[in-house]
Amino acid sequence: MDVIWHDVECGSYAADLPLWRELAAAAGGPVLDVGAGTGRVSVDLHRRGFDVHALDVDPVLLSALHGRAPDVPVHVADARDFSVPGRFALVIAPMQTVQLLGGARERAAFLRCVRRHLAPGGLLAAALANAVEDFEDGDVDVAPDMREVDGVVYASHPTAVRGDADGFVIERVRERVAADGALTAEQNQIRLTRVTADRLGAEAAALSFRPEPARIIEATDDHVGSEVAFLRG
Repeated sequence: MDVIWHDVECGSYAADLPLWRELAAAAGGPVLDVGAGTGRVSVDLHRRGFDVHALDVDPVLLSALHGRAPDVPVHVADARDFSVPGRFALVIAPMQTVQLLGGARERAAFLRCVRRHLAPGGLLAAALANAVEDFEDGDVDVAPDMREVDGVVYASHPTAVRGDADGFVIERVRERVAADGALTAEQNQIRLTRVTADRLGAEAAALSFRPEPARIIEATDDHVGSEVAFLRG
């Protein structure tokens, strides 16, 4: 994903940050941020003194993160197949990272990777869209995500949600208004798999995790809420 669109669509979300800070403080050890992108969570934790590593499949996004926090170690890797040095007291997968990976087979690959990288008694916390079952096919009318950079205005408009087998597709229109007023627009789609904290917990239990009660991050005016699955190694 292009850095600017990642920042437009994800960068302003802050409702989950208090939870990640709380978990990092309680963990008392290194944190691995899976699906770190341009560093929305990693940079926040780093600035508060936590030892955090960032992992993402997109080297361009991680390059932007490195520019914002050069001391944060970055790891370019697929969340379903990664190997990084050390073990972590806490592994986090913010927003809907797990739902971007695919179905049960892909989630199992991710869980096995995390299990290998957790310190004894370490915790995996994964945020899932808690309104998945409430999404209905059809057009949506919500405020766009917007940001101005160097006189250029970027706006990302969610336009529809379409059911798709075991998941759903969110359709967006991305618009760019240049300083001279010229407008360009492009279509964008993102697919999320339907999965609840209970289901993820059952899958993880088969891989020697111990599920713990989930936590809820309430919806905001601009973003759906999340349930955060807690899986103890």
